[in-house]
Amino acid sequence: MEDRFDAVPADPAYTAPPVLSVTALNQQVARLLERSFPLVWIGGEISNFTRASSGHWYFTLKDDAAQVRAVMFRSRAQYAGFTPREGDKVEVRALVTLYGARGDYQINVETIRRAGVGQLYEAFLRLKEKLEAQGLFDPGRKRPLPLFPRTIGIVTSPQAAALRDVLTALRRRVPHVRVILYPAPVQGQFAADKIAEAIMTASRRQEADVLLVCRGGGSIEDLWSFNEECVARAIDACAIPVISGVGHETDVTIADFAADVRAATPTAAAELAATPRADWLASLAGDAQDLRRALRRTLSDASQGLDGYSRRLLSPAAQIRHQRVKLLAMAAALTHAVRTPVNRQTLVLAQLQQRWVRHRPDLRTLRAQLLAEGRHLNASLCSGIKARRDALGALAAQLELLNPQRTLERGYAIVRNAQGEVLRDPDQVKARRKLSLRLAGGSVEIGVSSTQSLSE
Repeated sequence: MEDRFDAVPADPAYTAPPVLSVTALNQQVARLLERSFPLVWIGGEISNFTRASSGHWYFTLKDDAAQVRAVMFRSRAQYAGFTPREGDKVEVRALVTLYGARGDYQINVETIRRAGVGQLYEAFLRLKEKLEAQGLFDPGRKRPLPLFPRTIGIVTSPQAAALRDVLTALRRRVPHVRVILYPAPVQGQFAADKIAEAIMTASRRQEADVLLVCRGGGSIEDLWSFNEECVARAIDACAIPVISGVGHETDVTIADFAADVRAATPTAAAELAATPRADWLASLAGDAQDLRRALRRTLSDASQGLDGYSRRLLSPAAQIRHQRVKLLAMAAALTHAVRTPVNRQTLVLAQLQQRWVRHRPDLRTLRAQLLAEGRHLNASLCSGIKARRDALGALAAQLELLNPQRTLERGYAIVRNAQGEVLRDPDQVKARRKLSLRLAGGSVEIGVSSTQSLSE
């Protein structure tokens, strides 16, 4: 037995809802998320960090209860200042969005920083801008380091590893230089005040030729004592040059900007403070060797010069003979110099006279030729003028034959209408019109009563 269903007629006013593609759906959701969540700061722990060959960073940001995927494109990652590692606590400034290809909710990171350093870094920038505006970092205020320091002062903690590194470098390079330690804590509460006090003590005593302010590496919180304003102003007011060697090469503090010279590490600060004794000894040995060579060369040159002078030294009688011979030679040269131009000019004058005789013109022959040419020219002109006069008479006779006046004298007339046009055909003449006749003796006006063609 077959089931039968009655067809339900469709409602003509009904419109089916639009069907979205998955791509369109994900695009709309992404736009909704980006409008609803502007750039926000998010804190969490790095997990599953990957750096693609394109330079983009992909990682998961998580806390104890949740996680979210994150991407930081190469154009932003290259300015991060550090590369995150697994488990790092960070804070990111990101835009909430959706990766449409997979439909995954994620965040696009624009800025990343270590967790907890945001406020410290902002305080660092504010103080740096303030002191820079007051001129504490002006390169013109920087003092040169002494070339031969006899005493080096160090401001650091007696327990710091940086002190051992500095002392080791100084003993290796300049064991003869005296070292004075101005102890101060390099981290913790009131450490900045103690550091500034130690710097001012060194400045007041002026026992050292150069002062090292140093500390080993650490986090920004560990190095914060060297970012305090009191330390920067103490360095600026110090009466002796200051080298700042705080942290590692990538660490930068306010003390670095205020110091006369910034070193990448405490050991580098010790190396900048004094040139190694071995280098100075080697330089002195080289200078001594150069001086000995220069002295030997000077003595050799003087000895050779003395020998030359001795060979050139002659007795007065020999000098007089030498000068007499030289004078005779000069007199002969002068006589030759005077006679030679005169002889040469005499020869040139004789040659010119011969050329003038050969090229002198025969005036009587030329005058006879000129008279003959004149008679020939006069005859030619007379003959030409007569021929042109005869041709002119012939042309005048022809012109006289073609003169219209002579035709009129034979009884002909020139007929013109009122517009001055010459009439040649009877059809051009209209009845009861005036015409003008040009006769040999003058002009007359006539009226036309009728016209008749020759064919009639």
